[in-house]
Amino acid sequence: MRRRLSLIASAVLLAGCAPALRAPPDASRVDMPASWREQPVSSDSPASAPRPADAAASGADAPAALRGDWWRDFGDPVMDALVDRALAHNNDLLLAGARLDEARAALSASAAAEGPQLNATFAAQGSRTLQTTGISESHILQPGLSASWELDLWDRLGALTRAARLRVAASQADRDGAALSLAATTVQSYIALLGLESQLALSKRTLDSRAEALRLAQDQARTGYISQLQLTQAQAEYASVAQAVPNLELAIRRQENALAQLTGQQPGDLPRGKPFEDLALPVPPTVLPSALLERRPDLAQAALTLAASDATLAGRRAAFMPQISFAASAGKLYVAALDYDPIRVWSIGGSVLAPLFDAGRLRAQFDTATAQRDQAAYAYRGRVLTAITEVENALAGIERLDRQLRFARERREVLARSLQYAHDRYEAGYASYLEELDAQRNLFAQDNDLIRLRQSELDNRLALVRALGGGWRSAPPP
Repeated sequence: MRRRLSLIASAVLLAGCAPALRAPPDASRVDMPASWREQPVSSDSPASAPRPADAAASGADAPAALRGDWWRDFGDPVMDALVDRALAHNNDLLLAGARLDEARAALSASAAAEGPQLNATFAAQGSRTLQTTGISESHILQPGLSASWELDLWDRLGALTRAARLRVAASQADRDGAALSLAATTVQSYIALLGLESQLALSKRTLDSRAEALRLAQDQARTGYISQLQLTQAQAEYASVAQAVPNLELAIRRQENALAQLTGQQPGDLPRGKPFEDLALPVPPTVLPSALLERRPDLAQAALTLAASDATLAGRRAAFMPQISFAASAGKLYVAALDYDPIRVWSIGGSVLAPLFDAGRLRAQFDTATAQRDQAAYAYRGRVLTAITEVENALAGIERLDRQLRFARERREVLARSLQYAHDRYEAGYASYLEELDAQRNLFAQDNDLIRLRQSELDNRLALVRALGGGWRSAPPP
């Protein structure tokens, strides 16, 4: 009884020497806002209302709910095929899947450490020595089994297994985040490709009209109807547009190569789907800020990493406690001196390993785990703040980009009328050809601005879908 009491007293004494667990720093806490600063997009908003064809296809007037294939809301089958291929063959996503396999293997190894271990043993020994009685030979064979098991009295091994299980979930969330990022990047690259195609088509149409205008200017300059200054201006305008064509063709080729890399294939020609102007604007559902914690895979990954760091910290603290292990072995001993008449041998016992002095090694490991847990807490806070900012920025862009497009279209109509007036005035002899060239230049620049604004509108809506977590679905993180 005295021995048992002394063992219990020693365990209590060692428990008192273990450092206390510390809560994450107060500075790592983050409070989610009750609502968004900007008004979320709704189906009643002119800037976000779906096109009639898309609404008819969905069979409802309400905003389309985000699905796992959310990119199909843009309404382009070629885009859908590119994203599907990227999710199947992209190298970075395959790498994320391999990291998930590694985390699962680490979990299996950690869980196996909690159970008993059974090993087969076989020993053989031969010797020949000179004794006082003469030469002695000995041959020994000893097959057997050995078993060992650590009693996880302080939950050290259990905490490490929980940490490994949480890291598997974090790796899965990381892969989901990589898939969301890949799909969004593929969609954005395809939108940029269509935007470049639209700019190239505009430049070629403008180049044809400028070529005809230059031919007329050359004829008029030969007859003295216009000056050489007006002719050189026409030549300069033609060269300016002609220079833009190969520049856009180069950009298109590079964009195609980038898309091919994203989809895991060799560079080559890519098909085109709907015209740039006919892409639909996805309408994400209304999501409260607090819902981001469950919708966004990067936030889930950060939360799971934090939980895994807490479990690891608990395991480091349990390392200060005594480790109780049991071991047993059994087998048979064959000795030549006994004419190989086997002898049954066995052993059984237990041991207690209590750390007394390690020059601060365990304390350093505990402090390291605490610092890593605090880093995970700060990283989680940073991810949450970034997510809120991304949603707010995308929401702020919807109505403002819509106003920009409305004013840009109005300006385009005015510039088109100005070009017609300038052409009529030139034909009637009331104005020089420079006035018409100036009007042509302004209209061409405005058409390019409209294409860029349309691309910005699509990119902003894509950013909102991505900021809200795309179509990712998962259970709430622990």
